Amino acid sequence: MNDYIVSVLLGIVEGLTEFLPVSSTAHLRISEALLHINLTDPYWKMYTIVIQLGAILALLLIFTGRIVEFFRTFPEGEDHNRTIWNHPLTLTMIAFVCTAIPAFLLTKTIGKHLESLTVMAISLLVGGVVMWAVDAWSERSDPMTTHVEQMSLFQAIWIGLCQVMSAVFPGTSRSMSTIAAGQVVGMSRPAALEFSFLVSIPTMIAATGYDLLKTLHPKHVEGAESIAPLVMTGHGWIVLAIGFVVSFFVALGVVEWFLQWVRKHGFVPFAVYRIILGILLLVFAAKLR
Repeated sequence: MNDYIVSVLLGIVEGLTEFLPVSSTAHLRISEALLHINLTDPYWKMYTIVIQLGAILALLLIFTGRIVEFFRTFPEGEDHNRTIWNHPLTLTMIAFVCTAIPAFLLTKTIGKHLESLTVMAISLLVGGVVMWAVDAWSERSDPMTTHVEQMSLFQAIWIGLCQVMSAVFPGTSRSMSTIAAGQVVGMSRPAALEFSFLVSIPTMIAATGYDLLKTLHPKHVEGAESIAPLVMTGHGWIVLAIGFVVSFFVALGVVEWFLQWVRKHGFVPFAVYRIILGILLLVFAAKLR
């Protein structure tokens, strides 16, 4: 298949799935397998990381106003009832640190799971069941926290630690783990989703930056294959640009739509989709490798 078409398809997959609770990692891995992409090729490793940056840029654009407002009201908050320890900006960074440190310490374990379709399938399936159960339970109870500005330090730490699951077990979904974790500790669907988006910004920037460094300079990572230097051609730059731009615009539309959807509906359709995909992937994992 033409590389330009492949790039468009992968950009769409990344943009569609990065912020939905369905695991972009699993969808990209499945798509790359179906498109017969050589996953050991340094170019495609780098490509997969860079198109994620397009999705991050879309999220930053959407939340620019909200982030500026948080900086403006730091540390007292909009209602002047926050402190430096429980302001949304502080809680976002605390959640990020609670994710980053364990994820870094578990780097070798994470690396072993990244290419495993079986691990992804089980994570999709189990995550779908958990999401369904948590959303059903949350719907029957009144949330204690309806806005990010009402969050506690404990909630931020809990969400950050739960997000580690998405790093250790690809297919779990960073979005799913943070949303479900927020609902478990009394956050409403919109509040849990907004904080999920906020904490994903530093998390994704750090994770993609670290992955890109490992890909471009593997000699700094013990046990990594020596794939540098990565030689870029004009064709390679165009393919990369297409994926980046497509990912950006698709993610831009998906985030806006998802924010509206959650205000009126639950996460059950996404849970059902995860369960079905997980079962199918378990059945066909051997053929997709």
